[in-house]
Amino acid sequence: MGSREEILERIRRNTQSVYEYPDLSVLKKSAVAYGDREKAFIKALEGAGGETVIAEDPSCIDSIIRKEYPEARSIVSPVELLECRTASPDDFGSPEDLDGTDVAVVRGDFGVAENGAVWITDFGRHRALLFIAEALVIILSRNSIVDNMHQAYAHDSMRHQRSFGTFISGPSKTADIEQALVFGAHGARKVTVILI
Repeated sequence: MGSREEILERIRRNTQSVYEYPDLSVLKKSAVAYGDREKAFIKALEGAGGETVIAEDPSCIDSIIRKEYPEARSIVSPVELLECRTASPDDFGSPEDLDGTDVAVVRGDFGVAENGAVWITDFGRHRALLFIAEALVIILSRNSIVDNMHQAYAHDSMRHQRSFGTFISGPSKTADIEQALVFGAHGARKVTVILI
């Protein structure tokens, strides 16, 4: 048993009162839904500072990446079919070794039209890849966009036990009291979603 399981087991043993989950059916019925999920996703992602490129042909993903990031020298990706990748995350011994990655390219499991977020679990050996690269490219199927977060948490890929997964919606950003918005504060400065 790992430390996480030990902690959860201790909590279960020492829990005095157990409460049933609340009924969320009313919220789920009134949750936002879109006639055109793809269009809503693109609009929400752009609102979060991200960009979308539509690939009519999956074979042109390499050329899209090269066009969007012509200066990139280091393109790290667990996606083996990419000709433009210079390394796999599995080639690096530690997350720190990924420092200096210009572009990380990963697959998204699904997107959420409500907020432009993409659920990502395919990042290779080091999850730091998602946050240490200067730019992040997410390859996402147009058919895997759900309307809202209720549907996202009910999605099949959320039921698989994993050590890590994350939602990413646009580039990293932070703002101070004076409303100065800074991109790339603790993650990618630019996020591009390629819809295939």
